[in-house]
Amino acid sequence: MYQRIFGIVLLLCCLGLGASAWGYHAPFSYEPVGPRAYPLLLLTIMGLGAIYLILKPAHADSNHDEPPLDRHVLTKVGGCVLILSIYAALFETLGFIPASILFGIAMARLYGGSWATSAITGVLLAVGLYALFDKALDVPLPLGILAGLEN
Repeated sequence: MYQRIFGIVLLLCCLGLGASAWGYHAPFSYEPVGPRAYPLLLLTIMGLGAIYLILKPAHADSNHDEPPLDRHVLTKVGGCVLILSIYAALFETLGFIPASILFGIAMARLYGGSWATSAITGVLLAVGLYALFDKALDVPLPLGILAGLEN
């Protein structure tokens, strides 16, 4: 039940943010696809996930796939919000790669990953996403403390 309510709220948020992002036009463009393509792509993916949560078939046992909304779950949700807030605060200063490594490690540890697995996953995701966006899609990302490594 909670997942369906969350799906409805998420879908409404995606629609509202999508309508807001659709009309955005920057006076200049430093990206080949423009400034609204990335948020619209993310909102589309999130909206499809929300539709899945709303329409997925219910199980006979309602406790089968939904964890109870207890202190453990709420602590993880609060931890996610805190980690995302810290990530947003450090993104420009540290740069994409270091901030994303720290974010990946923190999220993996929050959900029970070992230190080694969390570190490897954080580094691979940060470097891989940087290569995808900065090199393949030509979307500039801040290097922050790694700016000296730029050609």
